Amino acid sequence: MTREPLHDGWTVGPKLGPFEAPADGAGPRLVVLPHDALRDLPRSADEVQGVHSGYTPGGAFEYSRELEVPPSWRERTVRLEFEGVYRDAVVFLNGEVVVHESNGYAGFSAVLDPYLRFGEVNRLTVEARAHRDSRWYSGAGIYRPVHLEVTDPVHIPVHGVTVTTPDIDEERAVVAVAATVRNSTRHTRETRVAWTVTGPTGEIVASGGCPVTVLPGTDAVARARLIVDEPLRWHPDHPHLYALQTTVTDAAGGALDEDSTTFGIRTVQVDPRNGLRINGRPLKLRGACVHHDNGPLGAATFDDAEDRRVRLLKEAGFNALRSAHNPMSRAMLDACDRHGLVVMDELADAWTRSKAPHDATITFPERWERDVAGLVAKDRNHPSVIMYSIGNEILELGTPIGSTWSRRLAERVRDLDHTRFVTNGINGIIANLPRMAEAREQVEDANTMMANMGDQMGLMNASPLVSASIEESAAVLDVVGFNYADSRYRQDAVDHPDRVIVGSETFPARIDVMWGLVEELPHVIGDFTWTGWDYLGEAGIGRVDYTDEPGYEPTGTAGPYPYRLAESGDLDITGYRRTISYYREIVYGLRVEPYIAVHRPQHHGRPTATTPWSWTDTVSTWSWDAAHGAPVTVDVYADADEVELLLDGESLGVAPVGAEKAFLARFETEFHPGELIAVARRAGHETGRHVVRTAGTPRLQAHADRDEVAVGGLAFVAITLADDAGITVADRDVRVEVQVSGPGVLAGLGSGRARTEESFGASAYTTYDGRLLAVIRVDGPGEVVVTASADGYEIARTAVRGI
Repeated sequence: MTREPLHDGWTVGPKLGPFEAPADGAGPRLVVLPHDALRDLPRSADEVQGVHSGYTPGGAFEYSRELEVPPSWRERTVRLEFEGVYRDAVVFLNGEVVVHESNGYAGFSAVLDPYLRFGEVNRLTVEARAHRDSRWYSGAGIYRPVHLEVTDPVHIPVHGVTVTTPDIDEERAVVAVAATVRNSTRHTRETRVAWTVTGPTGEIVASGGCPVTVLPGTDAVARARLIVDEPLRWHPDHPHLYALQTTVTDAAGGALDEDSTTFGIRTVQVDPRNGLRINGRPLKLRGACVHHDNGPLGAATFDDAEDRRVRLLKEAGFNALRSAHNPMSRAMLDACDRHGLVVMDELADAWTRSKAPHDATITFPERWERDVAGLVAKDRNHPSVIMYSIGNEILELGTPIGSTWSRRLAERVRDLDHTRFVTNGINGIIANLPRMAEAREQVEDANTMMANMGDQMGLMNASPLVSASIEESAAVLDVVGFNYADSRYRQDAVDHPDRVIVGSETFPARIDVMWGLVEELPHVIGDFTWTGWDYLGEAGIGRVDYTDEPGYEPTGTAGPYPYRLAESGDLDITGYRRTISYYREIVYGLRVEPYIAVHRPQHHGRPTATTPWSWTDTVSTWSWDAAHGAPVTVDVYADADEVELLLDGESLGVAPVGAEKAFLARFETEFHPGELIAVARRAGHETGRHVVRTAGTPRLQAHADRDEVAVGGLAFVAITLADDAGITVADRDVRVEVQVSGPGVLAGLGSGRARTEESFGASAYTTYDGRLLAVIRVDGPGEVVVTASADGYEIARTAVRGI
């Protein structure tokens, strides 16, 4: 078998009818996959998709490339494996339809055999389209990797190897393996399947094999129970991984196919008395909801970008991710396996009642079984995956027919994988919208409705009406996911003593309350904030408005143009930790030192408007272009009784922690350059301190995240306005031009600024709070030099080497 990425040589342009001609400048252009066809389209305040897509238009697109087909392929099976095409993908070879896949998040295969012209150059085309089919920025096109596979007609199909560990103790683990062998010939074939298990340190720890006879045109499954002695178990604290090599040979020992599968050995248990346990150890889920886009890269899914996101989220204190509201990429699952984050992988945002005019509900009733099967097949060998979520805020969930859909989906998941738990992100208010007709008429979308309800939302979510309507749908689950319904946690322990709950989606600023409930209540196994990483679309949902701004008009949760980002992540789209991330880390008990967050002096005293997804407009810096003596508000996050604030050694006062909000002490003071120190104390004893200093003369700096990058991979270059000590200035932003020389290209450029008309595909972008991220794709071996320049600053350079 040969398997190689098919990422080069593609062109993309608008999908046109047979009698249409492209507009000037809109013809096909050369691209490298993965690719997002929407990212660089012009945005407009009049765009019909509006705030949902971040004012980015949709469209229909056609990708094309040539494929050389040698005569030797005549005796082989040839297929393309797509990890994701958004959306309604149609694959053609030489003008003939090969396959159609409507689900924009589902992986699928295109078997090319019937359409190949041997010894010729064949023409491959892929259509994709996106328009008013999502409540967030979806991207469009071949946005996840594509692989060309050439195999023997007797081979292992995609996701054809399954590994489970049903019996584990300290002395040994039983590794149950199953390999599907497919025979697409006209003759019965005698084969042999062999397995080898390699341990985390590279040694062979188990092996086995058996003969398998496969009738023509059928599949046969070979199974074995292999024994691994003294297993090293996978856990978020030590994510040990094993590798299973599966080989298929013919009767004479000739190689037919092979497959490599990574897996972990671990047990997962859940109950309302002990909560969640992995390998018998209790684990409270410090969870983050994440969308699928990669910020400046748009929706394009690169292995290095997914790995970086997972790594930075774990460094910020999270130990669990919820893929919202669609199946997680394979690359992110691999990264969660490697770095030790557990996963709640989600099937869909809607079933049969639509949330957008052209969303997946159009085909869901006909194809739900394929969607479930695809999700499970992708996930079932990943030790990081512990829960399948069958939906998010499903509109029909509170009805009798909706309950039958809940049961149907949950049981199908269990048929395919009984080793993991089934959940669902239930929002009792959303599930009862027909009973809230008056509220529906007054608002544009569900987010605004929930934001406007305030404390009433908690009361309604805990009401008898909601309780009765969701009881059947909740009963089919192993773990009941509640979105914005912590008001139910205590009462459900009484009304449903066998019910296990997870906060599947919660308001970020309420983490002090939410985590207190998780720690107090054993039947509540964790909390997933909205969101861990900022994302494109649902623009401005977490913004802070200054209401005295000329022309200000309340717009609910919808950020007016040119808002592009949600602005609700603990980490912004560049991976920089916002101040709320450090507050959360302190609430989790993972950070002992306090943390200083300064409200921008230029806005001091101005009235603000926020949403339930907002945090404060703060930055951890004492470098401001403000007058000496200007009033300023300083927040200090701390797990302490009190905090003392000092400037250049002189006390600015002591404030109690918790007067304004739990884990927070607030100071009203004046800005003077110098060294600002926060000292936290409990019972009079210092528990930690945090220092911020005024920057010296800033200069433009560029630093790559690593020195060497594999060809085809990404380097992430942080561009900052900082002094020689690395202290970044926050309010002197400049437009930076980025150039790349050598075997690499600028794949994306952006900042954490939520409201902007700048393009991620441009070579220049304005810093935000002194920071900017350039993403470099390395296309060949050798040195790639990145140069950053801005008016008034010396040029900054950094380099990486492609290997």
